[in-house]
Amino acid sequence: MSNVKVFDHPLIQHKTTILRQKDTTNKEFRELVEEITMLMCYEALRDLPLEEVEIETPIQKTTQKMIKGKKLAVVPILRAGLGMVNGLLKLVPSAKVGHIGMYRDEETMLPQEYYCKLPPDIDKRLIVVVDPMLATGGSAIDAVRQIKSYGGAHIKFLCLIAAPEGIEALTKEHPDIEIYCANVDECLNENCYIVPGLGDAGDRIFGTK
Repeated sequence: MSNVKVFDHPLIQHKTTILRQKDTTNKEFRELVEEITMLMCYEALRDLPLEEVEIETPIQKTTQKMIKGKKLAVVPILRAGLGMVNGLLKLVPSAKVGHIGMYRDEETMLPQEYYCKLPPDIDKRLIVVVDPMLATGGSAIDAVRQIKSYGGAHIKFLCLIAAPEGIEALTKEHPDIEIYCANVDECLNENCYIVPGLGDAGDRIFGTK
């Protein structure tokens, strides 16, 4: 699919393999999530618009390029998406940050929304929605729907691990958004966890299990 980008860079693949290992500590896991996000972000933001500005170097005045206008909004899907935010902010520290809160109903496996706070100028920004895992696609679909209802139009979805089922569902519901991931795994199991996956990303980031 043309709107799905899977990163094959050796550094991303290497770090993702360490991320998956069950004996990787919470500290190491958090650091790896941030590092992988930063590496993916570098390519995902390739199409940020530029404009020419006049500056003065120690030698002379010159015309150079800078990012144009309202730049970026990062919207993590709570709570695991929080682990990816700093990786983006280290590259684009001026980005605004929104939050969309969801949890998965353990009986229905469907996402339940409980919070949404977005920058007021969300319609003028490139929006990067972040969540480490794209499993069923339910949370991503609802998050993008929320953002669109506030006027957001230019949306990218950035995740570390995706299931084919999640990619299919998200692209079917929102064919206009771009999806970036480090790996596409085999499938979902009977509990809707990605196989082989890396377990519960939120628990591993925050040390809650």
